[in-house]
This record gives sequence, structure tokens and C-alpha cells, in this order.
Amino acid sequence: MKIPTATYRIQFRNGMTFDRAAALVPYLKRLGISHLYASPIFTATAESTHGYDVTDANEIDPAIGGREGFDRMAKTLKEAGLGLILDIVPNHMAASLENAWWRDVIEHGEKSRYARHFDINWSRRLTLPFLGDTFEAVLENGEISVKADPKTGKPAFAYYDSYYPLTPESWQGREEEVLKLTDKAQIAALHEQQPWRLMSWRDAPRDLSYRRFFEITGLVGVRVEDKQVFDDTHRLILELVHSGVVDGLRVDHVDGLADPKAYLDLLRQEAGPDCYITVEKILGKNEQIPEDWPISGTTGYEFIESLSDVLVDDEQLDALRAAWDKVVGKPVDMRAELRAAKLLMADKNFEGEFTTLLHLAMGIAGADNAGVEENAVRGALRELLVAFPVYRTYGTTAGLPPEGLALLQKIVQRVKSSAHAPDTQALDFLTDILAGNVSDRVAGDAATFRTRFQQLTGPLMAKSVEDTLFFRQNMELALNEVGAEPMPRTFSLNRFHAEMKTRLERQPDALSGTSTHDTKRGEDARARLYTLTEAPEQWAECVARWRQMNQEKVVQLDDGAAPKPAVAWMLYQALVGVWPTTLRPDDEAGLKALEERFLAFTEKALREAKLRTNWGDSNDAYETAVLDYARHLLSPANQTFLQDFYRTIQPFVRAGLINSLTQTIIKLTAPGVPDIYQGSEGLNFSLVDPDNRREPDFATLEQWLADDEAPTTGNEQNWLSGELKQHVTAKLLRFRQQKPMLFRRGDYLPLAATGKRAENVIAYARAQDEEALIVIAPRLVLNALHEGLAQPQLARWSETEIPLPASLANRRYRDILSGEELFLTDRISMETVDCCSSVVLVTL
Repeated sequence: MKIPTATYRIQFRNGMTFDRAAALVPYLKRLGISHLYASPIFTATAESTHGYDVTDANEIDPAIGGREGFDRMAKTLKEAGLGLILDIVPNHMAASLENAWWRDVIEHGEKSRYARHFDINWSRRLTLPFLGDTFEAVLENGEISVKADPKTGKPAFAYYDSYYPLTPESWQGREEEVLKLTDKAQIAALHEQQPWRLMSWRDAPRDLSYRRFFEITGLVGVRVEDKQVFDDTHRLILELVHSGVVDGLRVDHVDGLADPKAYLDLLRQEAGPDCYITVEKILGKNEQIPEDWPISGTTGYEFIESLSDVLVDDEQLDALRAAWDKVVGKPVDMRAELRAAKLLMADKNFEGEFTTLLHLAMGIAGADNAGVEENAVRGALRELLVAFPVYRTYGTTAGLPPEGLALLQKIVQRVKSSAHAPDTQALDFLTDILAGNVSDRVAGDAATFRTRFQQLTGPLMAKSVEDTLFFRQNMELALNEVGAEPMPRTFSLNRFHAEMKTRLERQPDALSGTSTHDTKRGEDARARLYTLTEAPEQWAECVARWRQMNQEKVVQLDDGAAPKPAVAWMLYQALVGVWPTTLRPDDEAGLKALEERFLAFTEKALREAKLRTNWGDSNDAYETAVLDYARHLLSPANQTFLQDFYRTIQPFVRAGLINSLTQTIIKLTAPGVPDIYQGSEGLNFSLVDPDNRREPDFATLEQWLADDEAPTTGNEQNWLSGELKQHVTAKLLRFRQQKPMLFRRGDYLPLAATGKRAENVIAYARAQDEEALIVIAPRLVLNALHEGLAQPQLARWSETEIPLPASLANRRYRDILSGEELFLTDRISMETVDCCSSVVLVTL
């Protein structure tokens, strides 16, 4: 297996085609990339912006160049010596009439050859939740009629531009009669004859007959655990792997599958031993990828979480938390907040999935004479789901593996001793089902319950934490990231070093990301916002002053102020994170461009919080008031605020750029395979999707890299533009290509600084045989940058040293970044390293 030395993620669609990607190959080669990492390329719904709504898994999307364009790109990659990794989507497809398989299921119901390809409950009619109101209401309003489908000529229910095919049994032999139906009662009777029923999208959370992807009814679960379904959905994928065109696969949302290990075993068997495979999997606190999964590791969300240990000032977090509590108006109990978010998901957003589990459980109880009451089981199931601390366990039809059983027992004991402890008998009954301790006559139903339970805990966790709690609790937005721990914790270099040692041991070939198409903000926005933890009192004072400046735009509504202080805190923090390094307060065009992005983020943030508005039931008055407030912040007429804001954030901007370089150097030298998200070799101040999926300025990036004169740390413009970050990235990526085994298998050796500025340094070494690499980078430097990025302040580093172990001492080294050669004794004096730079020393 050829392990990548570095991947580069490209988002296809939205203007990015195979031919355009092929044109970037020389640039990627110069940058030091080994593998292009492509977003989903298979045919998706028309106008898809991401490709995860696949309609044909065995066709390359014509919208981005089709098979011919793909082949041209693949040929260009091969000629340049670059590999290709594909993002595949085994968990779901588009529940769209554009999907021929789904359309066939609608038309023929259980008789369709694809009826078992999708995860559908066929004990009732297939639900199609795509109406704006109930079927009865839209029928009464004349919005539904019977017409010939323009594409097939067959009778169909026409609802605006959608044509739902009628089952042949309901019209064959009387086609003309059916097409002439206008009587509402007869149309309703025809609807009753279908193997499906049209319904309002609002009813989907509680009344859906198929498994969906999270809360998205337009994405239907696929039963890829069935070998025939696997074969049908992986035919082209495996063809591309076997032909040598594709070198690796990234499996989207592996936790959504009925049996992830069985799927991965089959994928490995079919793809062969040389295919590089990673999975999108969010690891909880102290959780590791199961050792028996035949993969190289995850896509790296946990690596982002680890970096926060380096860049967060733990000693001042309590002060920031106190300031946040004051803005909220009371101390924030994060455990209670997390519980509230999870209960909302269990009771409302995933009500249908919860009800399915409850019915399964009660069926088992009846068959096994368990003697438990439904209300008691309901309460126990609710508490068990809410208490789950990780995405899921990995039980099979046989029960739970030992580690899953141990986790379940730990959770159950915690539930029993909690203030919300449910009925003990009911909880034990559910535990037995999950563990497989049931009679043979209900073993099949218990296995189904186990699978459904495991497929629900992940979405419930994701939607309650990442898409609810992280939009409600905004003390520090940089910590509200995919894969982050929602509970307060300690941040320390020791924890980072320990996690890197574990990473080297458990998944040295996993991807290490800092930005993705799913992160809540770009890596440089996050790096900047980390600096707020270094000055919590100053930040709180700034927010108070800015709120006062813009108080006239706060609107008093019946349900309170809009925005409330806590929402204003979030808006100012988000604005700090997204503010371009070179944007000035008098740049009207720049402010307008930023406003468009910022308002889209604000609307999403308000709806995801689900407090005073949400996606399904928007509060227009509230949203309008907050959006107007956000718009005012960026109004060219609001110069008093803008000038103050711009002036105030400059120290955070400068410190953020240093954080950015530090996290980049760590990503490129720590255990794991660095993944560069498109354009993030420069600066990435993006907000949540879709903002983070915008195409970068590739022309400028290419121009920078082609420049013969290397950017220096002494020119502040090089920092502000991102050119310095790109230069450092290219230098280290090229070096990784020269020493792949040093980075893949080399020991990870933490180094500890001593002296006055010991807390402002992270240092470690990578060593293998006689080769060694020493990394020294600054951290927590907000208060050391009064004279700007381009001004070395060596005196601040006096009396600060890094002792070296014997294996690294008394040797000659070269700084990869500067080219300088030096001899190291048994220690490194930090006076040789200015606070704005980093050094990466390699043995000579």
C-alpha cells in the first residue's frame, strides 16, 4: 500500500470540473502533494453543490466532466506521479425522482428490484415527505393533479415540477380514464392505491418509513450490508480501484452503516490490500478506532481537537467562562445544556426513529413476557440515548463485542445513579436486548433493535452537539468544532504530546486535517479565535463597548431583545474570526462582500441554535432584527464602531497568524498524513458551510509558488497575505517526500522548555535510527507582539532553553525553513528563535 505523504482536498461542482482540477496538477506537484483527494464525483442531483446526494453510484457526473473528463484528470495525475483518493458515500443516496432506483421503488413498491436496496420499513406504505402541507390540504388547494410524466408518458401525480409515478396496477387498462381524473375524491382514492403516500415534510421527523441521513429526508439510507446492494453500489468504485486509477477511498459517515466492520472487511477484500482507506468517524473522549478495522485511520477530526491543547491558554479559561456567564446572565451548566439539546433531538427531531425503537422493544417484551410497561421503557430508552457519550457501539447480530459491552455497562450504571434515573427493570430489559441476552425466539428482533439503536446514537449526538449546543454556547467559538469535546476540560501540552504518541501507535497513517468541508470555521479563523483565551477580560470589555456603540439597533420583541447579549457576543466573535487580514474599515466593496457571507452565517447560526427560531418554523421578526443588527455592524456608515473594531482586533490578528503557522507546522510534522483543504495552504477564514466550500483564489496561489523570491518572516505583508504560510507548507511537504519513513514511523519525542518563557513554546522531535527532526514553535504570544509580526523580540526569550536528550544532542542540524546550519549541544537557547517564527531542524 502506498501511503500518501500529503493529500489535497478539492471540492468539485460549483464551477470546479475535472479539467480545471487537471490544470492544477502542476501546482499541486510543486506544493509537495502526493495525492489529490476528491469530493464525491458520482452523479448527484441537478444543481448539487456537494455531491453527497448521489443519484447514480455507477456514473461519473456529467456536470463536472463525466467519465471522459475524469479520465483526462486521472491521466494527468498519473503522468505527474500523483495519486487519487475518492470520497465515497455508502450510507445513503438521494431520495429524488432523479434517482432511477428510487423512482423504480416508488413506481413498483415492494415489487421493485431495488425495494431492498434502500432501508425502508415495508410494513406500511412508503412515505414521501415532500409536500408543503398534508396531502388532503394540497389536494383541496388544487396543487396535485394526475398528468402524464413528461419524461415517460406514464400517469403520475403532478405536484409543481415533480411527477410521482403511479404503480402500473392502478392505471393499466384505463390510462385515458386516469389521466382525465379531476374529481378530488377519485384522486384521493387513486392515491390510496399506491405503494406510497405523499405527506408534508413537516411530518417527517415523527412519521417516516425509511431511514434518512441525520434529519435530511432527501437522503435515504442504503442497505449496503446486503452483498447484492454492495455490489450494485460499488461496481464503478471497484473498477476504478482495480484499474489503478484510484489509489485510496475515504468512506463517508461510516457510523451510519448497519455493521461498519463487516462493510470495511468486505470493502478491503474487494478493493485489495493496496488500497488506502480512511473513514469519516468522530472519536469521543479517549475513544480509539477499533483495532480490527482494516483501514489506515480516520479523516482527522480528532487532530483538530488535539491542536486546541497547544493553542488555548488554559490558565485564563476560567476568566473567559466567568465573562460568558455574566453575558448569559447566569452560570452555564454545560451538562444540563447538553442534556437539553439531546432531549430536544430525542423528543422532536428524531421522534420517528425513537418511536420505531420503542415499538421494537415492546414487541420483544411481549414475545418474551418481559413484564415491562411501555411508559417505563420509553423513559429508560430516552435516558439511555441521552447518556451515550460516543457516537455508537459496534454490535452485530450476535450481540456486543467486549469493549462495546463494557461501555454499555458503564453508561447504564451512570444512568442508574443519575438524578434522572428511569425504571431499573425497564433499563435492564433494554440492556439485555443490546447485549444479546434474549431468547432465541426474539433474537432477530433484538438484532434489529441493536442496529437501529446504533444508527440513531450517532445522528443524535451529532445534531445535539455540533448542530445545536455549539450554536447555543458561544463562550469560545474556536472550541465549537466538529469532533470537539462539549464539556469543559483542561488544555495542556502534556495532553497533546500524549495524544500524538497514541496517534503514532494507533493510526500513524490517518489523515490530519485542520480544515474540511464540514468544519465550523476555517483553520485560520480558529487559530485567531484561540487568542481570545489569552485576554478574556480585554475581550469582555471590547464586547461591552461594541454592544453599547450599536445599542440603537437592538430591537425589543415580545420574546425579548434581538439580539440578546449572548447572541451579540457570538456575532462579534464570529466577525473577529472571519475578518480578512487586509480589510480596512473604509473599504466599502470589501465590507459588502463580507456582509453577504456574514449574514448567511448569522441566519444559519440562529436557526441551528433552535432557541427562538429554527429551520422548520422560522421566527421572521426575530431573524430580521438580528440580521439587521449584523448588517449594521458592517455598514460603511458605522465608522465609529468599524474603526474601533479594526484597531482593537489587530493584536488578535497578528497572534492568530502566528498560531496559524504553528498549527500548520505541527500538522506537517506530527504523526499522521497532513491533509490540505483547498486553498488552506494560504489563509482560510471561512465560516460554516456553505461558506467553507467556496473556491479559493488558485491563480494567486499558483503565482506565489512560482515566485523565485521566497517570502520572509521579516516582511509583515507576507504574513497578512498568507504567502508565508504557503511557503512553509511547501518547504515541509517537499521534505516529507524525501523522508517518508521518518514521518510515518519515527518516534515522537516531547521536549520541554525551561525558563521565563517556557509556557510560550511547544517543542518535540521525530527520530528514526540516525535521522532526527526537531520542531520548535511559539504559542500563547498575544502579549509579546506589541511591535508587530516583522519585529524580532529576542530579549523576551532570554533565560528560556530546551534541554535535549543525548540522542539529539551534540549534533549538526539544518533549519529547513531558513536554511541556516547550526551545532546543538545539550540544549537550545531560545534567544536564537524569535517569537514570531518557528524552526524545524533536521540532522545533517
